[in-house]
This record gives sequence, C-alpha cells and structure tokens, in this order.
Amino acid sequence: MDDPVLLTGASGRVGQAILGGIGDDYDWRLLDREPPTGDPGHDYVVADVTDEDAVRDAVEGVGAVVHLAGDPRPEAPWESVLRNNIDGTKTILDAAVDAGVEKFVFASSNHAVGHYETARKPDLYRRDDDFRLDGTELPRPSNLYGVSKATGETLGRFYFDEYDLSFVAVRIGNLTEGHPPINYERGQAMWLSYRDCAHLFECCITADYDYEVVYGISDNDRKYYSLERAREVLDYDPQDNSAEWNDDELVSEDD
Repeated sequence: MDDPVLLTGASGRVGQAILGGIGDDYDWRLLDREPPTGDPGHDYVVADVTDEDAVRDAVEGVGAVVHLAGDPRPEAPWESVLRNNIDGTKTILDAAVDAGVEKFVFASSNHAVGHYETARKPDLYRRDDDFRLDGTELPRPSNLYGVSKATGETLGRFYFDEYDLSFVAVRIGNLTEGHPPINYERGQAMWLSYRDCAHLFECCITADYDYEVVYGISDNDRKYYSLERAREVLDYDPQDNSAEWNDDELVSEDD
C-alpha cells in the first residue's frame, strides 16, 4: 500500500508488536493519547479517539486504518468502554468513511467470546479437544470490555453494508513478547507471538476482503480458535507454536 496507514493506540502492546515487525514497511501515521517517549520514527498525532476534529485530520489521506485504541482493561467500567471503545470506534469509522479510506482493521478480543469457555473449560484448552470457534459464532462476552469489542465488530458490519468499507476484526488471543506463558494451558491455547501478530496485521492491510472476523493466535497445537478463515481470506501463515516451549505440568484454568 502506497498511501499512509493510520495506527491508533500506537504505543500499546499490540501497536509495538506491529511496529517492531513491519514498522519499516509502511508509511505510518501514529495516533495515541499520550505523547511519544522517544523518537517515534513516523508522523505522530497526540489525540483522543473521541476528538472528532483531530481524528478527521489524522485520517485524511490514509489508505487504511488499524484501530487499536481504547481502554484495554478486562475490568474496565462501562463509562470508560462506552467512551473510549464504542464511541471512539464510531468516531474513527465515521472519519474513515468520509475520507474514503479503503480498509479498516479492528482489534477485537478473545473477551468478545469469553463465555464460550465457561461450560467447556478446562477441556477445550487441551490438544485432544476438537472444539473450535471460527468467527461465524455470535459473541458471548465475558466482561464489559468484551461487550465493547463485540459492539465494534457489529459497527464494522454496519459500515461495510452501509458504506462498503472493507472491515476485518481480529479477535486477539494472548499476545506476549518472547515465549508463551509457561505452565498455563489457557494462555498457551490462545498464545500470539509478536512475530505472528505483526504478520497477521500486515495480512489485514494487504489482503482483499469484504467483512471478516478472524482469530489472532499463533499456530498452537493447543487451540480452540480456528485459523482457517485467516489463512483462507488473509493468507495468514503463522510461524510460531506454543508447543515449542516446555509445557510439562501445565496448570489448568480451574486449578
């Protein structure tokens, strides 16, 4: 993509994984509510995602938006997720449509479907369990943060149908730098390495799609999220696997 890519929430963990992997491959425009602590190496906009004027200025001229900004806390209260995650996402979507942006990549979360685990854990975290979520299921949020992410996915569906904005939601698993969490089977089942995270979001920038919901995990032996749609539509080719790390005496979610 020749046009700039707007990355909101750029200083967060997902943003740093993306920039660490493909930061030199695109003309980035970074947006965050906090000023950079050093030289960001790219255009940097200090703004809140609910600031309509600032957001419209930031979106002007970009070809794609990767929207990560919001309150990331699983325990975040409703007032915060409503303002930062739901209203903020709508503000970015409105600006993207008005600016003629081609693609919108939305950072959703495993928390949007967390209650699928409730009746199935800990068995679904294990290699011999064949239960898979594939992105076609309805959301079952496990907290208000998950509700906000499910709402973002639904907003994306509306903006695609109403305005023909290509939209992909990535339900991110357990992103950790370095190795996956040792002795924690749920964490290993949904592990996403920094390398695979950067690659997946690059696929979202470059692939052609209409509206998609995919899962953001590495190619783990233990998993209850299917990667088939991400492979088929986005050409996602994850390189990492939590099984490569010592997983003896794993601790289950219920232990």
